[in-house]
Amino acid sequence: MQAKPLIATAAAALAALPLAALAHPAAGGAHSHGLLDTALHAFAHPFTGADHLAAMVAVGAWSALTVRPAWRAPAAFVALLVAGALAGFAGLALPGVEPMIAASVLVLGLLLALQKKMPWGAAAALAGVFAFFHGAAHGYELAGDTGLAAFGALAGMALGSAVLHLAGMALGRVVLQRHRLLTALGGAATAALGVFMLARLA
Repeated sequence: MQAKPLIATAAAALAALPLAALAHPAAGGAHSHGLLDTALHAFAHPFTGADHLAAMVAVGAWSALTVRPAWRAPAAFVALLVAGALAGFAGLALPGVEPMIAASVLVLGLLLALQKKMPWGAAAALAGVFAFFHGAAHGYELAGDTGLAAFGALAGMALGSAVLHLAGMALGRVVLQRHRLLTALGGAATAALGVFMLARLA
């Protein structure tokens, strides 16, 4: 992939990031149940909380820097995100969803800051475990959609998450790969967000 498309992808995604939003929208929040409207709502969903956003961008950036092939950990994240969302749709009550999401931000931030290398299988498994809890949180919030609306919600959420992963990969390849200090600072900031989130839950 050429540098210019990567930069454009990253810029488009980063421009939409509401970094101040830490709380998840209420599960009973009003949204349209039409296929297209639901898909668009779900596409935007991963962008609406700094926790989900930071974890997904960190997975992409960390994978681009340390995991080979780089796409497998993000792909595992998206697949298990959808699985977790299906569990949330079905009403499966997972214990510790919010602490696990906060822990994922902390751990993924540290992995990025340290540029920790690991086999792709271990990286994909780690990303997938965290993704399942992120997906469950999304599933709880988007529950109530059925039929085509449910399909649209899952497809939109998966696509939005993939865009964030691509933005992270672009950031990793174009910027962070050349500037180790920025990588350390970005990872440390992500980890600090995870610590802050855990402290709020204590």
